[in-house]
Amino acid sequence: MNLNISSLGKYVWKSQNLAGYGYQQVRNKWVNWMMVRDVKRRRMSAENFLERTRVNALRKNDVLPVEIREIADKEIAKFELNTQPMRINNRCVITSRPRGIVKEWRMSRIVWRHLADYNKLSGVQRAMWG
Repeated sequence: MNLNISSLGKYVWKSQNLAGYGYQQVRNKWVNWMMVRDVKRRRMSAENFLERTRVNALRKNDVLPVEIREIADKEIAKFELNTQPMRINNRCVITSRPRGIVKEWRMSRIVWRHLADYNKLSGVQRAMWG
């Protein structure tokens, strides 16, 4: 088996910006396991959104007979827990920080401020008065 650097490209990442310059193993592109879990939940929620919404509408409809609503209850119980939109946690896309998220950019306030200070965000301007 002949392996060269280009075939290992998806498993190994080379960058001069790293503390220990050289090759470093990277398993995925996410910061930590919490972010992996959140991305998985977002994907599952998006995939099942339409079907889940339809079944929920049947469950909550007071006009329909009780039998149909009970069937809808059983159907909604078959969905995985991670398909619920309520389980999605807003996290910073760069650092995976769960608090202080600026919604429009999906970044924590710390990262957002840093990028805004160096003109890396379009449409952001420092407040000036006087």
